[in-house]
Amino acid sequence: MTLCDVYGYPLSTSDAAARAYERGLLDVLRLRAGALDHLAESIAHDPTFGLGHAALALLGHEMCAPVDVDARLRSALLHAARATDRERSHIHAVAAHVRGDSAPLIDHLAAYPRDALLLSTAVPTIAFAGATEVPEEAWAIVERAAPAYGDDWWFQGLLAFVRQEQRRFDEAMELSCRSLAVEPGAGHSAHARAHAHYETGDHEAGLAWMDRWVLGDGATIDSLSHFSWHAALHELSLGDLDAVRRRYETQLQPGHALGCRALVDSGSLLFRWTLTPGACDVPDIAEVARVTGRATLERPATPFLALHTAVALLALGDATALDGLAAWARRHDHPTQREVVAPLATALAQMARGRYGEAADGLAALARGVRRLGGSDAQREIVEEARIAALLRAGRWDDARLLLDRRIDRRRSPRDERWRQQALAGAARSASSAAVPTA
Repeated sequence: MTLCDVYGYPLSTSDAAARAYERGLLDVLRLRAGALDHLAESIAHDPTFGLGHAALALLGHEMCAPVDVDARLRSALLHAARATDRERSHIHAVAAHVRGDSAPLIDHLAAYPRDALLLSTAVPTIAFAGATEVPEEAWAIVERAAPAYGDDWWFQGLLAFVRQEQRRFDEAMELSCRSLAVEPGAGHSAHARAHAHYETGDHEAGLAWMDRWVLGDGATIDSLSHFSWHAALHELSLGDLDAVRRRYETQLQPGHALGCRALVDSGSLLFRWTLTPGACDVPDIAEVARVTGRATLERPATPFLALHTAVALLALGDATALDGLAAWARRHDHPTQREVVAPLATALAQMARGRYGEAADGLAALARGVRRLGGSDAQREIVEEARIAALLRAGRWDDARLLLDRRIDRRRSPRDERWRQQALAGAARSASSAAVPTA
């Protein structure tokens, strides 16, 4: 009897290895803890199972999981010859993606749209950084795959995330709720709903729902720190800094996060908290840097991680390390590292040195290119927030106010309104000083 994965694709391995692989795949799709163990179990049952090796390499590369990525890729490629055409294509797509070329992965999905692990990889969501330069390209991949999935609960959650990125928030909410009705612990669907609440400024309801979900149906989710980050983002937007502190201390300490999540979730929250009007005694980001590790801070594997590395180095006030990151990115093979990460690190180094006007101008020049870094709008807006802080520190009150007006028009945020009051007060002081006659 032919062994198949959950979406019907044959698996060239033993029954025990196939079942372990299927459990690992479902864990990834649900964002549930256990994926790494189950995938490792699959190659323990069958050391020649190329797909198992490739999946472990992918998780090591994308999620900073404790995996020897090069060794797993070598084993996957070594055993690819005994696999099906689909499995060989999958393995070679993973190998190319890890090495910085995602075109084979995108081509693979055109031929095998129900290869859910790689479809998930292609879209920048909570689990993966994505395989495309701009969001519209990822959206197109998901749209092309839709006929192959029908009303599948996992795909509905993925499509819900796309819909909220397209600012079709009602559809995103409907799709995510429909998916959660079938699979209450569906992490992708809960994630899409979290974004829909945030992007529409529905902070109170979004926060209440998130707190219920993480303590109930979502309690086994592997990426709970990211859902805690979403809850903290609501609290930050509402200006409830005491709640942010409680959230950080109980759920977002770096030790609670795994691998890159300490940098992406805990580190980014600390930075945004520090910038918030009225913030004081914000915990030191040094522990986040320690948990993340020197290798990631010096040579981040993806542009998305490079964004968060640059922010963490700014929070540390380490202009020299930012210079080093910029120099490394300028020499990188990946165009986004060269064209977006390098100037981003340079602008943030200027900010670390107190050259706020130059930093603000550098960040403004990157406003359109930031989308290429991957991740979500809610994550990428950290660059916009750094720019607001630079403008305020440079005394460019009107520029800061105009940027904040656009944000407030887009989404209700008491935090942004307080920032705007700072800009208005600064402009009033400047006008008053200018009006005082000199002797």
